[in-house]
Amino acid sequence: MRIAIASNDHMGLNSQVSAHFGKCPYYTIVDIENGNIETIKNLQNPFSEHTQGQVPAFINEQKVNILITGGIGSRAIDFFNNFDIKVISGISGRIANILNDYINGKYNEVSTPKTCKEK
Repeated sequence: MRIAIASNDHMGLNSQVSAHFGKCPYYTIVDIENGNIETIKNLQNPFSEHTQGQVPAFINEQKVNILITGGIGSRAIDFFNNFDIKVISGISGRIANILNDYINGKYNEVSTPKTCKEK
């Protein structure tokens, strides 16, 4: 399973989850197998300005199954749904802690994502 996490910096597991997936500076890409973190890589967001669908397409090109972010717009969610990528939003904190929670089943149910405009 491959997870992309919208990240505030390039510090890998020590990064904080970004509040907005499309405008975050980095994505932390993590491969998980049998409940263990196998690989971690940091990718810079290639779009300082983007049109609709560019960032979801970029994430899809990374062969991601799940996106974790603080907030995300409804149109972006539609793009991810079309790519069959699950979205977990409303998340904040250190990536290592978030992944530990995910591996331990805290985020096994994907509910209606919180959009960027919701507080």
